[in-house]
Amino acid sequence: MLDIEGVDINDELKGLAAKVRETDPYIQLVRVARNRPGVVRVVFDLKTAVKPYLFPLAPAGAYKHRLVLDIYPEKPRDPLLAFLQSGVESGGEAAARATDVPAAPEPARPEAKTEPAPAAAPEPKAEPEPATEAPRAAEKGKPAERARGPARPATRMVTIVVDAGHGGEDPGARGRGGTLEKDVTLAIAKILKERIDREPGMRAVLTRDGDYFIPLAQRVHKARRVQADLFVSVHADAFVLPHARGSSVFALSERGATSVAANWLAKRENESDLIGGVTIGVKDPVLARTLLDLSQTATINDSLKLGKAVLGQLGDVNQLHKSSVEQAGFAVLKAPDIPSILVETAFISNPQEEKRLRDTAYQEKMANAILQGIRRYLAQNPPLARARLAQNP
Repeated sequence: MLDIEGVDINDELKGLAAKVRETDPYIQLVRVARNRPGVVRVVFDLKTAVKPYLFPLAPAGAYKHRLVLDIYPEKPRDPLLAFLQSGVESGGEAAARATDVPAAPEPARPEAKTEPAPAAAPEPKAEPEPATEAPRAAEKGKPAERARGPARPATRMVTIVVDAGHGGEDPGARGRGGTLEKDVTLAIAKILKERIDREPGMRAVLTRDGDYFIPLAQRVHKARRVQADLFVSVHADAFVLPHARGSSVFALSERGATSVAANWLAKRENESDLIGGVTIGVKDPVLARTLLDLSQTATINDSLKLGKAVLGQLGDVNQLHKSSVEQAGFAVLKAPDIPSILVETAFISNPQEEKRLRDTAYQEKMANAILQGIRRYLAQNPPLARARLAQNP
């Protein structure tokens, strides 16, 4: 239940119930009623236990005071566990098909990877024996598949957060033809998510799936909330000169930007929070003082690798503004433990590139190029196993 003081029931509150879809994973029904004079009670009938996250947004532009309520599952669904269970129920055939890997004669049991065996094994003294079996089998010329080697690494779901830049009252850059950056980035982000979701063992999570404002810090929070492996923020560049053109990829820089233009661009993007009434400086102190110091450098190195892989694919779709990954202090890239990049798909301030950005075929090519870069990065830098997997937001 959510009690809102100082308001009366209006058409917007009455219309909340109609906005809940049957496919909503958490909300069954929304009821609005007057609790007492000057207080409206909003009741959420839930399908499962949830953890709510509430934060306000101050008035900005045509928008008045807003209250944002994010709902997360209290017991998040484990996508890998569900995947493995489906494989066990079908005798392992479903798992083999889903991963496109032929069934091996003696595959390692997935249960052993998700539920480690207790220390007290039935015959602990017999464990050293397999270590000597492999060389003996090789010496006797036995088939290679019968020789026991190291167990195959456990596969797991890779979660990629796709961030559509700007949104709501923050339109981002505006092209001469009236094209808004927030619309272009959302279109490309949705296509990219659809492409990623097709990939075996990969899934995408959007920071926003509609035209609404999300503070930069909240975008990072959403990525960490789902334990993202990668974070890709989609933007459309702009500059004061209309002839500037090309695609770019940025990673975080701890010590300024690699160019004056990158520094100016980062400042412009970071000021988006001021439009939404949220200051960037409000950060979790534990996050800033511990995780940032411990893992930021390693994460930036991984971000540069990811950026290089994506930039190499973008060159097949559009001219590159810079031939190397640039670095700047983008607030949206500051997750200390998630490799993060910001992709400037093209210059919306350039009339020719603005026309491309509005073209669905170009948007699809751009999304495919980003996906190919992600695939190349993951092939060379497979994610490490986790004890607790990513959860749906």
